Amino acid sequence: MSSNKFLKHEGPWSDANDPLMCSDTGGWRTKRPVVDKDNCIFCGFCAIYCPIQIMEMVENSHFSVDLRFCKGCGICAKECPKNAISMIAEGDFQK
Repeated sequence: MSSNKFLKHEGPWSDANDPLMCSDTGGWRTKRPVVDKDNCIFCGFCAIYCPIQIMEMVENSHFSVDLRFCKGCGICAKECPKNAISMIAEGDFQK
């Protein structure tokens, strides 16, 4: 996907009148959020507090992270009332 295309995610810096261009994270993220879908109560706090709005609903049962745009800030994990989101080192996911 080209970085000059408008994407579906919007961040808090959008004025909501124009499409927002969001850029891929690339390889610099050091930690990624991992959602334990069995512990997720589908409250949506992670989606509400995510600065770039990349949490996505999955089958009306839990939230998932769009890792193409996640910056690894950990706010979703901090705000989850059930601790269903853990921040895991990217090195644990290397191919």
